Amino acid sequence: MNKSATEAAYGAQMAGARGHIFTQQSPSCGLERVKVYQDNGRPSEAKGRGIYSAAFCARRPDLPVEQDGRLNAPILRENFIARAYAYAQWQQLLRDGLTRKTLLDFHSRYKYLLMATHPRQYQALGRLLGNLHQHDLQQLAPRYFSELMAALKKCATRRSHSNTLQHLSGYLKRALDSAERQEMQRLIEQYRNGVVPLAVPLTLLKHHLRRHPNSYLATQVYLQPIQKSSACVMPSEHG
Repeated sequence: MNKSATEAAYGAQMAGARGHIFTQQSPSCGLERVKVYQDNGRPSEAKGRGIYSAAFCARRPDLPVEQDGRLNAPILRENFIARAYAYAQWQQLLRDGLTRKTLLDFHSRYKYLLMATHPRQYQALGRLLGNLHQHDLQQLAPRYFSELMAALKKCATRRSHSNTLQHLSGYLKRALDSAERQEMQRLIEQYRNGVVPLAVPLTLLKHHLRRHPNSYLATQVYLQPIQKSSACVMPSEHG
């Protein structure tokens, strides 16, 4: 297959991608800390970006990207998967037909994920959509999504996760008895202090929500398991 045919086939594959993984430190595919060789024999500096990855990201700035080596870190891996999932949901929204209502519903579903990653940006995005009827939807929507994806790049911390869990547990304060509320608060605090993983308070919260369903929380992406079939993540073939 000649070069143009290969590029066309690869482009067709990428049309359905929801994320892209680049090769770490590759001179063509590295996303960061790629060696840049200086003039006049000066020492190289690990501060560049690969030629291919730079062109790729400029062409598809909203597509979630990451380097293979960084995905060994659970926090970075989970963040990348969450962004790929968001990208997949947005593409489905566009295929189904974007309206003002579906855009607002989409934003609402991301409230608590944004609270865990970038709470200030959730408020900023809310203000952006505040006067939605006064703006051209087709112009505003791409701006909204770009800002959303930029916000989701920030990794949640134990503190921000804990604050989010506190907000979510507040919906159950009337449904739970005193012992159940204390247990919920104790596990959130233990997670905040690094004693237990996030799955512990999150699992208990989901257990209580199954017993006491809440239609609004049922839509929250933060509480939904990632559907592996919803996102196609492509490895770089240029590394």
